Amino acid sequence: MEYTYQYSWIIPFIPLPVPMLIGVGLLLFPTATKNLRRAWAFPSIFLLSIVMILSFYFSIQQINGSSIYQYVWSWTINNDFSLEFGYLIDPLTSIMLILVTTVGILVLFYSDNYMSHDQGYLRFFAYLSFFNTSMLGLVTSSNLIQIYIFWELVGMCSYLLIGFWFTRPIAATACQKAFVTNRVGDFGLLLGILGIYWITGSFEFQDLFEIVNNLLYNNEVNLLFVTLCSFLLFAGAVAKSAQFPLHVWLPDAMEGPTPISALIHAATMVAAGIFFVARLLPLFITIPYIMNFISLIGIITVLLGATLALAQKDIKRSLAYSTMSQLGYMMLALGMGSYRAALFHLITHAYSKALLFLGSGSIIHSMESIVGYSPDKSHNMALMGGLKKYVPVTKTTFLVGTLSLCGIPPLACFWSKDEILNDSWLYSPIFAIIACSTAGLTAFYMFRVYLLTFEGHLNVQFKNFSGQKSNSFYSISLWGKGIPKTKKKIPLLMLLAMANNERDSFCSSKTYQIHDNVKKIISPFVSIIHFRTKKTFSYPHESDNTMIFPIFLLVLFTFFVGIIGIPFNQHGSYLDILSKLLNPSINLLHQNSNDSVNWQEFVTNASFSLSIAFVGIFLSTFFYKPIYSSLQNLNLLNSVVKRTTNRVLSDKIINGIYDWSYNRGYIDALYTKSLTEGIRRLAEITHFFDRRVIDGIINGFGLVSLFLGEGIKYIGGGRISSYLLLYLVFVFVLFFCSFR
Repeated sequence: MEYTYQYSWIIPFIPLPVPMLIGVGLLLFPTATKNLRRAWAFPSIFLLSIVMILSFYFSIQQINGSSIYQYVWSWTINNDFSLEFGYLIDPLTSIMLILVTTVGILVLFYSDNYMSHDQGYLRFFAYLSFFNTSMLGLVTSSNLIQIYIFWELVGMCSYLLIGFWFTRPIAATACQKAFVTNRVGDFGLLLGILGIYWITGSFEFQDLFEIVNNLLYNNEVNLLFVTLCSFLLFAGAVAKSAQFPLHVWLPDAMEGPTPISALIHAATMVAAGIFFVARLLPLFITIPYIMNFISLIGIITVLLGATLALAQKDIKRSLAYSTMSQLGYMMLALGMGSYRAALFHLITHAYSKALLFLGSGSIIHSMESIVGYSPDKSHNMALMGGLKKYVPVTKTTFLVGTLSLCGIPPLACFWSKDEILNDSWLYSPIFAIIACSTAGLTAFYMFRVYLLTFEGHLNVQFKNFSGQKSNSFYSISLWGKGIPKTKKKIPLLMLLAMANNERDSFCSSKTYQIHDNVKKIISPFVSIIHFRTKKTFSYPHESDNTMIFPIFLLVLFTFFVGIIGIPFNQHGSYLDILSKLLNPSINLLHQNSNDSVNWQEFVTNASFSLSIAFVGIFLSTFFYKPIYSSLQNLNLLNSVVKRTTNRVLSDKIINGIYDWSYNRGYIDALYTKSLTEGIRRLAEITHFFDRRVIDGIINGFGLVSLFLGEGIKYIGGGRISSYLLLYLVFVFVLFFCSFR
């Protein structure tokens, strides 16, 4: 076992050959690399699968009681300064490795089909594989400086993937917004790392935890300075995990391809902030007020994310605000000291939200077959409806993810969210009330998304397309995506994409066919997971097998991953899997991993949380179920409202909530006015001061010198006697003045 751990340093570098080979291939053999572009999905999945197997192996070793393994080596030594690199395998690392690899493999599999017609297919897989390398390096880092390096690499990959379609102005703006917002938090993180090193003289986690604890115990360090450094460290997590007030980048990040939203902005990168706080929790719990501040930021983010999701029309932005709210639950749990509950919800939410995002990608593909590539239309839930009879598999899987996020048993998020809600009552009744109310809001807006998308009937814009047939097509994908059978038979999706000028700039209508000799070579590998399809689709239509298969696996995860934390055995204690895996970390927080669970209390608490969720589902169904959209039911609703409350007041409240949510809480507008426009005004004032004052003074001296020179040149006449006379006059005046 220890022999295996010694070579764990190679884990982050296993996916790295893919982006390197793609880059070298495009540089040296561009035509061949493009002709084989769809073959790059296989090595990407294969290499990440190796990491997944190793991750499960390490997790099993941790469950069986293996100790934490850390290995470091000196990178640079200068006098008393020593910078060490290394890797750390512990329960937290094991959990994150499994999460990153399992979701990453499914997203890679899904992306092969989703990005099949995109000109940037190779670039996409290069970015995605490099992101996996960076994320694996981040979770295995053993010290602060190393984690900061991979932290920035992950941010760089996020920037590149958000702006993947960089020719679209809105995507270019979104990636710049994400970059600038994260730089604010990352600058604070860097200052915090330097401050902690100033105090402890070490970047290693275990060393700095012990040193800070001893210094605080012996009162040998300035408490205010340690607190400030901790706040700065937490600022990095606030930006990366989209916590208030640095959350504004996450909804705009949905301009990137949908697989990126599932992997980076739902399951892995945004979870890096939660991972970082969990890693530093032994430091934070020794410093007063920090834990309270973390829980405060968490509860604000929980409520804010839920309210902002209520009126969004873009399906991906609604899921983005949902992600923000759920990350707030995790941060709240960490602030309360509920280490186990936070990581449990991190696991369950990652699979459930990845399921929802991939499901939304399937919906968007279906919409694009009708309206062409236009995010304003294909993402707009107001233009959807009635898709359940066209995409029944996507509808069913999306419903499973929705129910899980609402906290309906036996799905995964029920167990983790219920644990957080129970712990919040012990921590603060006010926080508990907000958290439970937000659980009802979650059920409301998630079922709103489901009902607007799948229920009712197709809007009038789409009725002409129902029942229309497209030409059949075969596959150029290694897994089974279609290409035209003949040059004359082009799928409607490609025709609409080619007709859309906005799509032409980054989506190529040209497809690269795999050569027959290459097919013979790779056919033994492809046949293992090849889904050959020959269909005649009706638009809108269900996605291909290679998009449905990852979604189906995520459904299984959503159903069964919660079992690791269910109160299960006869003594009422938690199932041993999660407790054993987190036992060393729980001991760091002085928590008893064998706390018993009162089944009667558990059922009571679960009934309360379920009641809140069902209230949210009922209200959402009442307002958004198509049957209630009829004039008769609206009149009934209006009469009830008029009898029970002040109609004008209720209209103002409802409109106010809608405007607040639709306009993102006016926070983006506030930042635009106070920061963007404020900085521009400051730049204009500085520019005016530089041009008119600074340059004016310099130019004034130049003008004075010019006029003096012009005046003096007329004094000289070229006669020596005149110069001597003038000289004597000046000498006489100076002599006379000196005696005065």
